[in-house]
Amino acid sequence: MIELSDHYLGGIMIAKHKKLLYLFLLLFGLYLALLLIIDFDVNEKRPFLNFFKSMQSDSALEVVDFSVDKEKSSKVMPKPNPDRNPYYGDLHVHTKYSFDAYVFGITATPDDAYKYAKGEGIKHPLGYEMKLREPLDFYSVTDHGFYMGMIQAYADTSTDISKNDFAKPFHDLNRKDNLSVESAGERSDLFSTIVGAVITQPYPSWHPKILKAWLTKNTQLALKSFDYDIHKSAWADIARSANEHNDPGHFTTFIGYEFTTSTDIEGGNLHRNVIFNSSEASIRPWTRIDSLNPEDLWTWQDALRDKGIDTVSIPHNSNGSNGQMFEMESFLGNAIDQDYADKRMRNEPLVEITQVKGTSDTHPLLSPDDDWADFEIMDVRVGSRPPTYSKPSGGYVREAYLNGLTLEFTQQGNPYKFGLIGSSDTHTAAGAYDESNYWSKVGLLDGDAENRGSVPLAEENRERLEEYMAAFNQPQSTLALDQGDYANTGFTQWGASGLAVAWAEENTRDSIFKAFKRKETFATTGTRLAVRFFGGYDLSLIDLNSDNMVSEAYKNGVTMGADLLSNGDKVPEFIVWAQKDKYGAPLQRVQIIKGWMDSISGRPNEKVFDVICSDGNAVDPVTHRCPDNGAKVNINDCSISQNVGSSELKTHWIDPEFDSSNKAFYYVRVLENPTCRWSTWDAVKRGFKPREDLHEIIQERAWSSPIWYIPDPSNVEVIPLGGTVRLRSST
Repeated sequence: MIELSDHYLGGIMIAKHKKLLYLFLLLFGLYLALLLIIDFDVNEKRPFLNFFKSMQSDSALEVVDFSVDKEKSSKVMPKPNPDRNPYYGDLHVHTKYSFDAYVFGITATPDDAYKYAKGEGIKHPLGYEMKLREPLDFYSVTDHGFYMGMIQAYADTSTDISKNDFAKPFHDLNRKDNLSVESAGERSDLFSTIVGAVITQPYPSWHPKILKAWLTKNTQLALKSFDYDIHKSAWADIARSANEHNDPGHFTTFIGYEFTTSTDIEGGNLHRNVIFNSSEASIRPWTRIDSLNPEDLWTWQDALRDKGIDTVSIPHNSNGSNGQMFEMESFLGNAIDQDYADKRMRNEPLVEITQVKGTSDTHPLLSPDDDWADFEIMDVRVGSRPPTYSKPSGGYVREAYLNGLTLEFTQQGNPYKFGLIGSSDTHTAAGAYDESNYWSKVGLLDGDAENRGSVPLAEENRERLEEYMAAFNQPQSTLALDQGDYANTGFTQWGASGLAVAWAEENTRDSIFKAFKRKETFATTGTRLAVRFFGGYDLSLIDLNSDNMVSEAYKNGVTMGADLLSNGDKVPEFIVWAQKDKYGAPLQRVQIIKGWMDSISGRPNEKVFDVICSDGNAVDPVTHRCPDNGAKVNINDCSISQNVGSSELKTHWIDPEFDSSNKAFYYVRVLENPTCRWSTWDAVKRGFKPREDLHEIIQERAWSSPIWYIPDPSNVEVIPLGGTVRLRSST
């Protein structure tokens, strides 16, 4: 037998141990790799991609100072008023730089818009003058950020981009001989089919512009139909115009634009206007091409704020959102939490409650006990073709306030603790706020009474109407009524509204923007009535007729937009003061709308209280309603009752059903005496009776931002049913 040496045997043992060691290391390495893969998957880590993403820059966060050199004003700067003044304005105005304005004949510039707001007359595309009865105090041109300036560039045959085949249908679109209602069919077809087809044409995936778009996080650069220099030039002109017309102490402008987004399937409107606080702004707007998700807009706003640029974004037309604007979940379907609520309120302290496309206070289906709920309701989704019903729940302000309380009850935060403004959403550069002098919104499409459906169609206009309604995919272009056939354009649901009003110390950007942030604002339907609203304790001790009433109320209470904290066993008291528009109808009544949440069950409730009546009438203590003051409207000439109603209404009010344990909100609604609606004015001026399926009269009104009553913390522990186990958070 061959004897194996110890040395040889030792070598074999070492080799075996090495193999075992290698096997162990291999298995351990595989185990670690698997854990790493699981970590990448569970926590969505992408290190290889993140390496390349570190090369990206964000073009939307580049800040530009758009200040202009101009002569120092010789006007005397008014002294600030510590008791604050009401400043009336419009934060939702479109000019030729918006794709849907230029297509429908608008050639007015941002300069024209500001001239109009300051009292000058400007021309409607149909040739007549648009002019205010009196100037406004502030204004903001908010053209769509989406494709800003591009449609005008397609039409201008001197631009390089106009040489492309996709631009040819737009060539010289707004030449003088084409600014007529006869061109409505051509324009509707451009809007409905060609614009959408043009916008969705990207460069091929190998093209250098695809790389540039990715590296600068600017997706627009990947589209053949987009020219970044033209886009930036339009935005710079909007900013220049705002800064040039800004006149501290006398007239305030804000740089702004519209973030025009929606849900991707059913087309629920999620539009917001973004308002900047100074002469500085981003080099370009953040648009729906960057992201459809409003939460990404707020992230961008936060990032700008870190750079010293403050903004507010203001949702509008929640009524046309199909219930999506004030959802009970996030855009991506996740549960709302405190971080979401804080982020939304940090960036969206205001909501536009009324404008040309309807009012979003409440809906008869949501507030069946509110006798004034059926007011200027537009019940279709914004831009839908054919006009498609918009679900009320989730689309109206009052329900959103109630839902905010419910979300707080379940410890998710309150993302709906916003103040209120109105604005116009005019696309003619000139807001139409007066029922008796109304030109609607969309230029050539609705600039005359026949097209907007308030008077019967002349026979020669039927074919033209059918042509352009077919382009809008409207199956029924006319309605046969007693006086003849009327246009079924949907414009009859629109209204002469509205205005934003801020209580500020002086008419400057800084002062008015601070009012936006603290929500000391109210909305009107175009009337310039004024409303004060204070809450506190022992406010009944303040003399309502004292010269110091307002300063005492500021000193001893809180104003609209603020929280009123509980104070032991004391019951809150409120002061309301409304004054009529000097050109408007007298006031009929002032109401306080209360919403509250039962502290035990979280069940929301609402109630409308009349708190002061015109003509010395008393509120019924059982029904909480004022008697009818007898104000009438003569439909034949739109004259109204004389010597009925009040020029001023002022009162103390204590909630007769107050429960100190329930969270609540209170906001004011002021109602004028009835007057003719714009559609009635159209008919009367042309010798017709009002269209029988429309409201003949309206009551102009205002809404204050709420005061929120905050009780002592509850010891009721809310324990949600269900839950799941997750490997990571669902943020």
